[in-house]
Amino acid sequence: MKKYLAMILAMVMVLALAACGSAAPAASEQAPAGDSGKTVKIGVLVADVSGEEALGFANYYRNYIQSNYNVEFSYTEQLADAAAEKAAIEKFAAQGYDAIISFSASDRATQLQTCIDNGLYYAVASGMLDDAQYEQFKTSEYFVGQIGPSMDTEYEAGYAMGKYFADQGAKKIAMYGAFIPNPMHVFRAAGVLAGIGATYGGASEKDAIVGQIFADQGIDLKKVESKDVELAGYFQGFGDTTFDELFACIGAQPDAFLSVGMATTFFTQNLNDAGIAFSDIDSFTSANGEAMADGKLVYLAGKYSSSIGPVFAAVLNAVNGTPVRDDEGNAISLSQDYLVATDADSFQKYAAADQGDSPIFSKEVLDTIIGDVSYADFSAAVAADRG
Repeated sequence: MKKYLAMILAMVMVLALAACGSAAPAASEQAPAGDSGKTVKIGVLVADVSGEEALGFANYYRNYIQSNYNVEFSYTEQLADAAAEKAAIEKFAAQGYDAIISFSASDRATQLQTCIDNGLYYAVASGMLDDAQYEQFKTSEYFVGQIGPSMDTEYEAGYAMGKYFADQGAKKIAMYGAFIPNPMHVFRAAGVLAGIGATYGGASEKDAIVGQIFADQGIDLKKVESKDVELAGYFQGFGDTTFDELFACIGAQPDAFLSVGMATTFFTQNLNDAGIAFSDIDSFTSANGEAMADGKLVYLAGKYSSSIGPVFAAVLNAVNGTPVRDDEGNAISLSQDYLVATDADSFQKYAAADQGDSPIFSKEVLDTIIGDVSYADFSAAVAADRG
């Protein structure tokens, strides 16, 4: 009997030790937030692969996010049209990707439908769907949502930029419309016209100006009327004649050159050499900081590179089975404002807050919205002013 009791006691000890060995790890040893154990593969659609803003976004995802989360990003080449966007999504699907994040805007409705057809989660990280498109797709399980400046925000960014130069006493300006009919550039350009006190085709209201720019596929100088600020030159796009058009605008001797995107990528040196003050809606990159400190960049409405962190968090949540939805079950739709710098000090304030290993949307911040999180808490984190 004593022998049997000894054997039983020994077995109890072994089981107890085994139980201790299989206990949950301490909090400090647990997997990172949102880590399901598999590498989440995200395809990124891009229309611009060389701009300062695009490079800043890519650096944040590839270097910072990939270093801190079990995720792999793959970027497309520059996508020129809707057919290229659709083909890229289908290729990602065939390669077993989990989700798509879009920075390309040729045809987002087709992008989204292609993702739905192929079982890929989809989110917009630059610009937004129009209202009708959002209504069409907002309850789809594969539509994660959209986080970024809304079209109203884009218009207000253009308006504030135009008004700034009008208030500074500019009497003659030139303007670069970037890649109209890209919707974000259309709304920004409409805002600039309103900001300088101009009408377009007799219209002064946002929707009417926007509608005409879409219809014209650009801005017709003959339709611009303003009492105080003359629009002396305008061009858009990028091609063989672009610099001829730029030099024509410079030759008009404007007080300022206003751009609704990409001027800091293409024209900084030319505008510096010409001594013409210029502005852009772009991002807080080192090259733009140099242009503001030592060149003629005097106004920048910018996105900081880690502003795309919440989109990643939302996609990761959806892939891992904890999608963020509002009380009606709709996909995320949250606007982000621009930060505005008008001198080197204000530029550095924003740029310094988003550099290195401690970006504004750091891992510490993102971990608070990764996992099972409410729409209200997610929205509050996106809206928080960390500049």
